[in-house]
Amino acid sequence: MTPRSGSGDHRHVSRGLVLGIAGAAAGAAVAGGAAAAEIVRRRRVVARRGAGDAVQPGSLRSPALTVVADDGVPLHVEVDEFEPSEGAAGRAEPPLTVVFVHGYALTSDCWHFQRAAYRGLVRAVYYDQRSHGRSGRSAPEHATIEQLGHDLLRVLDEVAAHTPVVLVGHSMGGMTIAALAEQHPELFGTRIVGVGMVATAADKLHVGRMFLPAVPARLGGQFTRNVMKGVGVGHKAVDVVRDLGGALSEQTARHFAFGRDVPRAYVDFAWAMLATTPTKVLVDFFPSLDSMDKLHAVEVMSRVPVSIVCGTKDKLTKIQHSRTLHARIAGSRLLEVAGAGHLVMIERHGQVNAEIDQLLAAATERVLRA
Repeated sequence: MTPRSGSGDHRHVSRGLVLGIAGAAAGAAVAGGAAAAEIVRRRRVVARRGAGDAVQPGSLRSPALTVVADDGVPLHVEVDEFEPSEGAAGRAEPPLTVVFVHGYALTSDCWHFQRAAYRGLVRAVYYDQRSHGRSGRSAPEHATIEQLGHDLLRVLDEVAAHTPVVLVGHSMGGMTIAALAEQHPELFGTRIVGVGMVATAADKLHVGRMFLPAVPARLGGQFTRNVMKGVGVGHKAVDVVRDLGGALSEQTARHFAFGRDVPRAYVDFAWAMLATTPTKVLVDFFPSLDSMDKLHAVEVMSRVPVSIVCGTKDKLTKIQHSRTLHARIAGSRLLEVAGAGHLVMIERHGQVNAEIDQLLAAATERVLRA
């Protein structure tokens, strides 16, 4: 499929929604029944465009749940339940559960604009990865992509055991989904009926190139690894300096998170998440990110609808990683968001939500046809 890009104009978003709703409607026509009709009727996400800007970023909450990982780390989980619309015939159950998985140095709050758009329209699960946000701290030896895959399965078993699941992962969250695919390929096409991979990668990241683009990859990577070791030793001092914030903090967030000028509120929101992640956590996860290569595992995702999204100005998981995923996952869709950076789901949330609409429509149709 030819990569697509867009301007963010909501008229283009609405057009995408029409196509997505049409897909869901086709599935409903096949399945029939009140529940199917209810699903289609609730696909009115277009009415929620702009909802995220109407409330303080990161302020949306649901009652907290605790899921205990297999090594005892408590994971903070929140579930936004599906709310049938007024006039529905009986109480229609949601056709699926959408699980959002956040990335490195962020929290589940990074899905603010998706949460605002889909709140009550689908059953959605948000959780903080180990050592991030409100979840418990991991032992350094368990700060790995492999362990995050195990954590994701535990979350699915605890809060999404009775509905088909769509997984949507950003950055390290997409890598988490790739780890689950490697560990449990049998889930894809059975329990898992759709996947969204946002600004992520499954092959080697060459992490040094992110921070030292002018240095040869081999030298840059080794230099970055040495720097991270030093940062690990002095992580408390680094936290103190970072917490002083100021213009440097703002510029750091703008440079790495976004591709172009965005509202100041978006920058402050991104920095708040980055600044609350202890430096030691970044150091603990760095080796696993630096060595991660799970491209061989993603092919099982071809069994289900897959949407891949990345900004063309992403400085962390560059667009080539998404193109590689697209080439590996047969039948996948690729949305290249022109000019957007790593936090594309914040910066260009309208376009990202429109692509998620398409994914949910395709996954819903699959469920209804089953």
